[in-house]
Amino acid sequence: MAGRGPAPKPNAVRRNKQPERTQLVASTRTRGPELPKGVLPIDRRSGKRETWNAQTKKWWGHLRRSPQANLIQSDVEWDYLLDTALMHHTMWEKGRWEFANEIRMRLAKFGITPEDRLRLRVEIAEPSGAPNGSEPGVKNNVTSISDRRNRLTGGA
Repeated sequence: MAGRGPAPKPNAVRRNKQPERTQLVASTRTRGPELPKGVLPIDRRSGKRETWNAQTKKWWGHLRRSPQANLIQSDVEWDYLLDTALMHHTMWEKGRWEFANEIRMRLAKFGITPEDRLRLRVEIAEPSGAPNGSEPGVKNNVTSISDRRNRLTGGA
């Protein structure tokens, strides 16, 4: 499989200075354009213009709300992602799975997967108001491991 070699290890031991990491803060703000109307082809059977695949709409919404969207600074980058969205639509709508690898490589440039973020030296930080990684106002039902261990062992 083609690539750029292994992702850098987070705790690599070297004598030279470690490169700086970019830290992104997760937010619920939506960035970038909506999926445009009128760009999809006309369906041969019905004669009507296709609509965006539901999976592509969901994916595009997640992409626009992702912390990585903070790094997208120009309309040209959003246009590049729109081309990727067209491939994503074709993949899901027509079952053209050969587009999956190209989509993966395109999204790697924006640090979408954990491996991509390691390679690009990008970290995603939780917002300062969200305790334990949960959304503000959402009850956290997670028990700490030490509390569970104490309950199981009777506090011994």
